[in-house]
Amino acid sequence: MHKILILTASIGSGHIKAAEAIETELRRLLPDAEITTVDFMARRISRIHWFMKEFYLAMLAFVPNLYDVFYKLSGGSSGGTLVQNAFAWIMMPVMKRLVRRYEPDLVLCTHPFPEGAASLLRRRQQESYRLATVMTDYSLHQIWLYPAVDRYYMATEEMRMGMISHGFAVNTLEVPGIPVASVLQEMKDKATVRRALAIPEGQPAVLLMGGGLGLGGIESNLRDLEEIEARLTILVVAGRNQRLMERVQDMADASHHQVLVWGYTDQVHFLMRAADLLITKPGALTISEAFVLGLPMLLHDPIPGPETENAIYATQHGAAVWLHPREDLARSVRKLLDGDSLAAMSRAAVSCARPDAAPSIAEDLKDLLLRRS
Repeated sequence: MHKILILTASIGSGHIKAAEAIETELRRLLPDAEITTVDFMARRISRIHWFMKEFYLAMLAFVPNLYDVFYKLSGGSSGGTLVQNAFAWIMMPVMKRLVRRYEPDLVLCTHPFPEGAASLLRRRQQESYRLATVMTDYSLHQIWLYPAVDRYYMATEEMRMGMISHGFAVNTLEVPGIPVASVLQEMKDKATVRRALAIPEGQPAVLLMGGGLGLGGIESNLRDLEEIEARLTILVVAGRNQRLMERVQDMADASHHQVLVWGYTDQVHFLMRAADLLITKPGALTISEAFVLGLPMLLHDPIPGPETENAIYATQHGAAVWLHPREDLARSVRKLLDGDSLAAMSRAAVSCARPDAAPSIAEDLKDLLLRRS
């Protein structure tokens, strides 16, 4: 019986969603396998990891470019290796404990922190497990690049070519896209979903999201949308931010729009299907899901670093408009809803979609395991 350990990180929801999508496909392909998914940054796994995550999230509110600082520190060939190795050494003892507990034949990582620790442990202890990494970005960065990784799965051909230029073996590099849940391809038609939400026929629906952490200026966006005279349905996902949810609900009660509010929910795909436009921060998984659903995006406030690159990717491919600081949100939304650009953006989004990424990755992982056997 094969044993598979999937390691993710609860820093935002994208890494977890990618892990869940692949786990679902692996269970379908390998029904007898023992598959365990672990949040590498959870308190029950490591108080040190958990504290590092909580400190980072708390600091992010005061220093929005904190990730950019780390991103740049880990970007140089020498400095990057130094920063990466420091994190890997700190986290290796926890990785060693997990490997001893689960005895995996395969370790799959959807975040660079567990990847680095698994790579270092494999090299230092001559561990025999296969190691694979799903890169949840639309740009290549040193933070993901480690030796002793059997397979890298990435979003674009440009990323693959970049890794080849870094000296990575061609046979370790695959470009399936970023994995999303298979349920996206099974969604009911838009009209049925809108009726279920009691959205009046012909009334535009706008979805506001800020990721699982409820970031991204949702309150200010909601205030800006009040300037639009025509009545909208505004679907708001506040994530795990309970205080934000309460404030948004108060705003909803006073709005002239139809405003529906959710906290952290597993119904995001349902809401995305109902929407005509998504206003969000450019997280890679959110963008990937919108591509599959053909949902046009208005992107804003990227966390400097990978989210900026995600925004560039989506806008360059015609699936999104990037709202820069001091640009008028209400004016941009009004222009999109009144014109005919949403249809073209929807087609562009679908052309970027990789709905079969998760099944493709699972198939390749199965081959890796069988070759090991």
